[in-house]
Amino acid sequence: MTDTIKMVPKAKETLLPTPNEDTLPRRLADFGTFCEALDYAATGQRGLNFHDPRGVLTRAYPYRELREDALGVAYDLIARGLVPGDRIALIAETGPDFAALFCGAIYAGVWPVPLPLPTSFGGKDNYIEQLAVQLQSADPALLVGPAEIAEMTAAAAARQGCGHGTWEEFTSGGAPARDLPRPDPEDICYLQYSSGSTRFPHGVAVTHRSLLSNLASHSHAMKVIETDRCISWLPWYHDMGLVGCFLSLIANQLSGDYLRTEDFARRPLAWLDLITRNQGTSISYSPTFGYDICARRISSQSPVSDRFDLSRWRLAGNGADMIRPDVMQSFVNAFADAGFKASAFLPSYGLAEATLAVTVMPPGEGIRVELVEEERLSGSPRDLSRPARYRAIVNCGKPVRDMEVVIRGEDGKSLRDHQIGKVWCRGTSVMHSYFRDPEATAACLVDGWLDTGDMGYMANGYLFIVGRAKDMIIINGKNHWPQDIEWAVEQLPGFNHGDIAAFSIEMENGEETPAVLVHCRVSDPDKRIELRDLIRDKVRSITGMNCVIELVPPKSLPRTSSGKLSRAKAKKLYLSGEIEPFKLAA
Repeated sequence: MTDTIKMVPKAKETLLPTPNEDTLPRRLADFGTFCEALDYAATGQRGLNFHDPRGVLTRAYPYRELREDALGVAYDLIARGLVPGDRIALIAETGPDFAALFCGAIYAGVWPVPLPLPTSFGGKDNYIEQLAVQLQSADPALLVGPAEIAEMTAAAAARQGCGHGTWEEFTSGGAPARDLPRPDPEDICYLQYSSGSTRFPHGVAVTHRSLLSNLASHSHAMKVIETDRCISWLPWYHDMGLVGCFLSLIANQLSGDYLRTEDFARRPLAWLDLITRNQGTSISYSPTFGYDICARRISSQSPVSDRFDLSRWRLAGNGADMIRPDVMQSFVNAFADAGFKASAFLPSYGLAEATLAVTVMPPGEGIRVELVEEERLSGSPRDLSRPARYRAIVNCGKPVRDMEVVIRGEDGKSLRDHQIGKVWCRGTSVMHSYFRDPEATAACLVDGWLDTGDMGYMANGYLFIVGRAKDMIIINGKNHWPQDIEWAVEQLPGFNHGDIAAFSIEMENGEETPAVLVHCRVSDPDKRIELRDLIRDKVRSITGMNCVIELVPPKSLPRTSSGKLSRAKAKKLYLSGEIEPFKLAA
């Protein structure tokens, strides 16, 4: 009997998920175009499987059906007058409708542009504004999304002057079959907006060749095996969710199981339930905060072995933000009794401008860290009057196939092992360009090399990431990493990952100083003052200077579309007065 995922029976009918194993010989993304990849996957039995908030299967979607629906969408788009090179913006709701629209656009030679769903932060007007800005950049012919948010998407489309529709209008079929354009590997396949890009809202233009190169490279790096199955809650408007957990499954012929991101946020342990029920081997990725949420949620429940079996979780990927070794250890501590192995962790580094993966840890090596002196991170001389302070820097693995990585200093010259500088990469999967922005493209692409905007160092062929260059706080010529300040405050009782944002501000006298915004959950005025003073002392011990400490209401710190804390947006909202701190006595 073919291994697959065990499903909870439904009252009326039990749906059967697509299998893990198949008689179709596996090809690791060795295709010329994504259309060829889907054509091949459709000849097998594998596919995508969508689940409700409790993890019950609601739709099995074999690649054969996805291809049929996608071809119908392609015929419809052509009948509506769209031609190769046009853009179609799609609200990236995790489900068969988005999958069919995305793949159908590619068959028609139209460039799909995945855009985010609304989040809890910012409200209706902010979401419409965000969409309008991205639509202005992408200049699509159409914006299509779920009917539930049609009022907002229609308002954004009206601002841009593009067409608008809902899933139902584009997935009903009916347009006559016709000849479809034959894409060239060098043709643009889709546009991807990078949530962490300093050049936002410029769209990353990815060719078929770049996409297939990266899909092949990271599958080889992960050493994909026949019994592997992907389980994911990651959003499809972020590169790790779109490329790593959707497009990769098609091109490498894996079955996958999905929870919607919003359902994971409400019931995070449903993710682990799906992994438990998979009778094959599991591949599942998450940023640090996903592991953190699960470890915190399970802390009051025991024994974990009664509910979970994580012994077949072969690759537990880490990426999309700074990897926290303390959080990973907490996850191991929480779920070791359920069979989870620390060696399953798979640290990775990537970005949308490189399609996705740049480096991946060899499977089985797990989390490996180096302790680096704070002075070496900041670039300042060692202060012998103070005890040495260290930060654990996580090893993010080796460059994937067809990718080179170098570290360069401010003069542009390559640095030796363990010397911290800017991370540059070059390879087939590096983006074609930023859409319609040659100046921004030229600023980060130099002689085929991509300036990632991240700081790090190499050691024995492995990459270690230190932080984002744009996030660095420079005070009196000394570099301070905001993560160090944020992590230090998180060690105080009552704080969670993502409760703190650190950045620099200019004071009235023109000098720069660190500012730290902290979610405050206490209401007593005296307790708030005590908390502020406690945080101030903690930050002073890290930076050696007084900082502006502001207590702000819970959930007021903004996040990117992928769930990462947005320091840049937090700073902007704080300076504009949109984030209003609690008023405290001096």
